[in-house]
Amino acid sequence: MENMQSKNQTPFSEFLLLGLTDDPELQTLIFSVFLSIYLVTILGNLLIILAVNTDSHLHTPMYFFLSSLSFTDICISTTTIPKMLVNIQTQTKSISYEACFTQVSFVLIFVYLENFLLAVMAYDRYVAICHPLRYTVIMSPHLCVLLVFISLLVSTGDAEIHSLMALRLFFCTDQEIPHFCELAQVIKLACSDVLINNILIYVSICIVGAITLGGIIFSYIHIVPSVLGMPSQGVKYKAFHTCGSHLSVVSLFYGTGFGVYISGAVTDSSRKAAVASVMYSVVPQMLNPFIYSLRNREMKEDLMKLTGRIFSFLCYFISFGSAGLKQFTMTEFFMKENSWLCHCHIPK
Repeated sequence: MENMQSKNQTPFSEFLLLGLTDDPELQTLIFSVFLSIYLVTILGNLLIILAVNTDSHLHTPMYFFLSSLSFTDICISTTTIPKMLVNIQTQTKSISYEACFTQVSFVLIFVYLENFLLAVMAYDRYVAICHPLRYTVIMSPHLCVLLVFISLLVSTGDAEIHSLMALRLFFCTDQEIPHFCELAQVIKLACSDVLINNILIYVSICIVGAITLGGIIFSYIHIVPSVLGMPSQGVKYKAFHTCGSHLSVVSLFYGTGFGVYISGAVTDSSRKAAVASVMYSVVPQMLNPFIYSLRNREMKEDLMKLTGRIFSFLCYFISFGSAGLKQFTMTEFFMKENSWLCHCHIPK
């Protein structure tokens, strides 16, 4: 009996990521689709970060939090998608023990951070709409940075507690994980008692959910009557559009998260669990830039200007090479208002 138990708890060096399918033809299609999704996610969120940082008109708390959200979306996608693409390309399924728990930790950090950022953005909208005269005083640059820092600090602390508790577990010979190293999926493989781990997960979800969702609901309970009571139709329309973008992102994020929970509760299929995890870790991060840019005229205009400036920089570089760019830097190209028109004269 002791030999059997020690065999089941023998240390091993890697887990196996099953992926979405074993069909080689479908794997090629999945690789192309997810590579495209990853590139769109990186490009869309990076454009928002660049637009916010290079345009002085967007140096406001709302866009500061939006750029922080975009950075978080890039981190979530980068934590999960590249490893899947490498495994498909190399026809391997393995991920080392250390890399798996590193992925667990980073996924938790950035998912928790996104929760807190969505709540902070709701609070920002609450102050802007319900207390407009005190907005610049309340939402000072110091407070904005502090809110993001505290969110990151709490997220990191919570993630590290879960990761350290999971590292104490013994794991059975069954090492298969549906899609990526997610805490709940890793814990399922443990042979030792996971009661404390599960309690920690539920307590953490309840506390974080109460703070973030509670903050969002509280904010919009006060925002909606204030918007409806605005005398100007133009101001009311702008407020609804701004809040509508945030609500769309919140609904997408929590909706896909709730879908993962439901799918895990009603099915034992690892493939279905993998699809649900993909929806949660890929789709919101890709769609968030489109939601904010398409519903926000200021962001749409600035993204068009930024795209033009990038095109101008590339055009100038192709035309004149690096020698012609000695008098310019990329930052200068971004900051020049008329630099997005490609001039075709050779600088002397």
